[in-house]
Parts: sequence; structure tokens; C-alpha cells
Amino acid sequence: MGESVWYITTPIYYPSDSLHVGHAYTTVAADALARYHRLVGDRVLFVTGTDEHGQKIQKKALEKGQKPLEFVTPIVKFIRDPLWKRLGISYDDFIRTTEDRHRHVVQQIFQRLVEQGDIYKGIYEGWYCLPDESYWTESKLVDGNCPDCGRPVEKVTQESYFFRLSHYQNRLHQYILDHPEFIQPTSRRHEMLNFIEAGLEDLSVSRMGVSWGIPVPGDPDHVIYVWFDALTNYLTAAGYLHDTDLFQSAWPANVHLVGKEIVRFHTVIWPIILMALDLPLPDRVFGHGWLLIGQAKMGKSLGNAVDPVELFDRYGVDPLRHYLLREVPFGADGSYTEAALVLRTNVDLANDLGNLLSRTTAMIDRFHQGTVPSLDVGSDDGVLAKEAALVYREVETFMNNLAISDALTSIFRLINRANKYIEEQKPWDLAKRHDGVALDNVLYGLWETLRIVSVLLTPFLLEAPNRIRKQLGLTEPVLQYREALFGFNPSGLSVRREGPLFPRIEWKESVTAGDDTDHAIGVEDFRKLDFRVGTIRTAEIVPGADRLLKLTVFDGSRDRTIVSGIRLHYAPADLIGQQVVVVANLKPATFKGIVSEGMLLAGSHEGELSLVAPIRPLPEGAPVK
Repeated sequence: MGESVWYITTPIYYPSDSLHVGHAYTTVAADALARYHRLVGDRVLFVTGTDEHGQKIQKKALEKGQKPLEFVTPIVKFIRDPLWKRLGISYDDFIRTTEDRHRHVVQQIFQRLVEQGDIYKGIYEGWYCLPDESYWTESKLVDGNCPDCGRPVEKVTQESYFFRLSHYQNRLHQYILDHPEFIQPTSRRHEMLNFIEAGLEDLSVSRMGVSWGIPVPGDPDHVIYVWFDALTNYLTAAGYLHDTDLFQSAWPANVHLVGKEIVRFHTVIWPIILMALDLPLPDRVFGHGWLLIGQAKMGKSLGNAVDPVELFDRYGVDPLRHYLLREVPFGADGSYTEAALVLRTNVDLANDLGNLLSRTTAMIDRFHQGTVPSLDVGSDDGVLAKEAALVYREVETFMNNLAISDALTSIFRLINRANKYIEEQKPWDLAKRHDGVALDNVLYGLWETLRIVSVLLTPFLLEAPNRIRKQLGLTEPVLQYREALFGFNPSGLSVRREGPLFPRIEWKESVTAGDDTDHAIGVEDFRKLDFRVGTIRTAEIVPGADRLLKLTVFDGSRDRTIVSGIRLHYAPADLIGQQVVVVANLKPATFKGIVSEGMLLAGSHEGELSLVAPIRPLPEGAPVK
């Protein structure tokens, strides 16, 4: 038996049309996890691919006057290149269900289950959802439609092979209770337990009258149900029945990463197939949320799909990957907007990271002739070293728990701490005072923080880590995660300043340049706004939101709750007792379940933000004119 393999899969995508940015979200997340595990020294098997059989594809091909394989092949080619190639998806195997290796595995599994009595022939009478390729009983329909997608279903009565889900119901139910980590996040686990407790019926696993699929062994009038075919791809790619050494190293899979809409297939049908084959179940099935457009799920059929190729043509691969991985807590739903992508790029990448690199290399160039100074450990305050060590451990914990957005939040906390450290230490003042040791320690700490950031960002961004390292004077690429430990010896290295790491993106959604007068307001409009002086009484972090603080502000007549996106610029403790200007007559809005009753005024410039406040204290409630 060879070295153990860390095995991660995405769902295999259905190539009935081009993929959208929601599919990219799943695959980029899996890629970041795979890259992280390679960095920590694991042998990784990262598998993605395409699910190419089924009635839906047969119908689409017929409409175009093509054979099904002829129809899907160019779509599959597009998925591999340019889509996954340009997004840097580092898969180890791309599986197509039309491949011979897969067909042989599916037929052997089907035949074995027939022989041992887990699959039997009968008559199917029920409802079928063609878009989802799902079978439903009358009792499961919602208003006569598919309970998953809400679209119409068709009545089916035909001979069919059935898989004995009911026989394994109690065993699966107990397994999920005994292994709380198997279905994640917890909300999906509860949903699946409820689904199983309602009772499992045997599943129709073949169709007649469909030619596009894998034939049932010995009964060519039937083709194997597309979901039974698709789910077994995870075994095929792991070497089942054709590569014993790989299978012994790779199975069971560590993570099946799927969208929440297909969790049921992966946590009910799939584990029962494995139980029937007497194979261990995957460690985790993680059902992440959706990228929504407004309140709707993104999809080609809904006409709201966003093409990821267009996005990375416009903004580049790192801004797109960063947005997908950082914007939404992994597991939750999130809303996609292009404006949010631009904001993430400008604030996180251009301002916070890009400015830190530019300022650090400029100061080393100015104050140390471009040569990286050494650290005097005995006199260093250890601020950046301690923060870097904490973030190193946090990223490790978050990635092992699939909390990808939290890992990135930690990394950017280190970046922001380094930016704040510049303002605290004022290297330009140390240079004026000729405090060479203190100045060297500050410059080294900033340089070392950026080197560590280049390591920590390696699983997430494709181009920025090496571009950062080049400006820092480093020539070797990142090879191991432990390179992110503080204390590298930069003897003899010189910084090499270049242009901006991420140029700011000018975003104008609807206002045309030179058209400001069309958007001017009159004095009467301005007077409609109720500006008041208030005092902050309490401030606390909003859980699960890296930019939000929940504030209690006394406005002269009452305490009001205000949720403000200033967490990256102010520590909660520093705000208590501070006077601010409140917009008091805004309609209440809800953020992370908290009703916000106003807004604080603030100014910003090149990533710096400062709350607006009276120069001299004023009574709470004093109007601002």
C-alpha cells in the first residue's frame, strides 16, 4: 500500500450548456483546498469532470441535429480550456462519464448489486423531473411540481430496475448520527436526517426508451440512471476495479465538495451505494451555498448566469479568485454583484495589500539603499512576529475545517496589522532621529510580513504571490507552508520596486463622466437628511462578518443600533466614548440579522478611512448642517 492520498472532488458538471460563475465558485474553492494540502506536504488527488449522459442531453443534441457526444464534446473542451485552465484549476484527473474506464466500472458495480439482490427489476410508476433527472413520488411533489427546482414533472410508467434504498435506511441514519462530521455544514445534516426519517423508497435506477447512457449489463433495453452513473465517478477516478494501488491509497475520499442542491444525492443515494459495495464512506460531504443574483439562484435557464471568462478577461484571474473565495462565508449563500467584485479588488488587493508592498519597498529603498535589513531580535517589539504566528495557526485550522473565507480574512488581518504598524512606528521619524536599530527592525518586520503573506496566499491567488516575492528580492517560488514562519534570513537581498501590484479599478455603473450636473441635488433635498451628533456607547464585532461592527450610539434622545463597515479601521475598544455624525433618518436595514437604524459619516482616501466628528465636543443630538 502506497502513501496515503488526500482526495478531494467537485461534482462532475452537466455539459448541457456553458458553465457560469457559480460553477467556478465550487471549483476554485476545491482548487484552493487542493493547493493548500499540497503546500503542507500531502499527496493530493483532486478530481473534477463532466457528467455527460442522460435524457436531457439526448434531447438537446436532437434539437441541434447532433449526436449526443458530438453535442457535449465542444462544451467539455471549453470547460477544460479556457475556463479551468485560465482559472488555474490544478486538477489531477478530469473524468468524463463517456470514457471506457468509467463505463466498465459502472457496469461491474451494477451487475454486482443485481447479483447480491440490492438491485431488482419491477415496474416504476411515478413522476420524473427532466431538468434535474430526478424521480419523485406523488407525496414528495410541491404543488404538483419538482420539490427541488419547482419545474413541471412528467408521469412515467415503465419497467425499471430498482435499488433497495429502503434496506439501508436505518444503517445510514445511524451512521449520520454517529459521524456528525460526515455532512457539513450542520444545517445540511439536519435536512438529510429529516429526509431519511420521512422514509426512503427504493430508487428507480434504469430508464427505457433512452439510448444515451450506459446500458444495463445483459439487458440493453435499459440504460443506467444518470445519477447512479455520475456518482460512481468518484470510485472510477480513485482507481476502483482497475488500479488497486491508487484505490488503496486514495479511498475513502476526504472531501466531496458539492452545491447544496445536490447534497441529497451525495448523502443518501451515494453512501448507500457504498454500503452495498461494502466500501467505507467519504470523510466529509460539504454542501456549500449558492451565489445568488438578487434573491434568485444563478442559472442559464433563468437567464441570469454570469460568464466567468468575461470576468477574468475584464479583471484578471487573481481578483476573480479572491472575490469568489473571500466574499461569502463558505457554506452560506451569497449575492454576486460585479460592483462587489470591484470593491473587493480595490480595498483588499489594491489598497491593503498593494499599498503595503509599495510603501515597504519604497521605505527600504529610501532608508536602507534598497537592501533588506537584518533583525535585532533582542530589541524587536515582536508585534508582527506574534500576529504572523497567530495567523499561521489560524489559516491551518480554517483550511482543515474548509473555512476558506475565514482563512483569507485572517491573512488580510495580518496585512492590515502591518499597515497600521507603519503608522504606529513612523519609520520616517525613526530615520530623522537616526535610530538605526529600531528602523531596521521595523523595515525587516514589514518585509518579513509580506514574505509570509506571499506564502499564505499561494493556495488562493495564482500570480500575486510570485509578483510580491519578486519585488521583495526573492527568486524561489513557495514550496512549503512552513515557509510562512517568521524569521527568514534575508542576507544580501535587495528589493526590486515595480508598478502597482493591483491597479485600482474605476467603477462607474450608471453615471457618465462629465455628467455630474444631472445628479446634483438642491438645498431642499439636502435638508431632508437628518444629521446629528452622537456618542458611541458600545462597540462589538459582528460574528461571521470581517468588516462589520455593531455599535450603540446615543443620539440625544435614545440609543440606536448602527451596523457599520469600519472593523478593518477601528478596534471596538477604541470607539467607546467617541463622538460621531449620524444620519438618523435612513430607513432601517438588516445586516447579518441585525437591524441597523442609521449610518455614520466617514471620509476615505487610498484605503484609509476616518469617521467624521466635531472638532470640539457637542451635546448629543446637536444638528449637523
